[in-house]
Amino acid sequence: MTTLKNEIFEHDTDVDITHKINTMELDNWINHLKYIKKELNNLIGICNTELNSKLDDNNVVHRFEKKQNENDTLLNALLKYDSSRSHIIECEDTDCDMVYITEHESYRRSYLYHLDKYRRLKDEFFNKVQGQFALLKIS
Repeated sequence: MTTLKNEIFEHDTDVDITHKINTMELDNWINHLKYIKKELNNLIGICNTELNSKLDDNNVVHRFEKKQNENDTLLNALLKYDSSRSHIIECEDTDCDMVYITEHESYRRSYLYHLDKYRRLKDEFFNKVQGQFALLKIS
């Protein structure tokens, strides 16, 4: 669906509006996961080069790499889901619409769970890095 198709009009039904909002939300999720992919590449690169000797913890890199795989899996699932949503316009009854809405809610939970776990991992990393740099300044 293009941006024009996502424009909400007065004559749109509640279900049409829901589908349009869900499409915009899905686009945001995909863009955010693409950004996280780049960010994880940078964090892994930093850990492997500049911080590797200072952290003394290969577990950090391993956890970022694991999160990168999870991010790729979710991103691919959302891209596949995005392409399947082109069939929404073929829905002729509420049951069909509800299948798409329910599926979207499931992906929303997966996305938010992934985001929460990623943020926690990143916070843990930055707390550890700040502690290491604080120790280096004192020494």
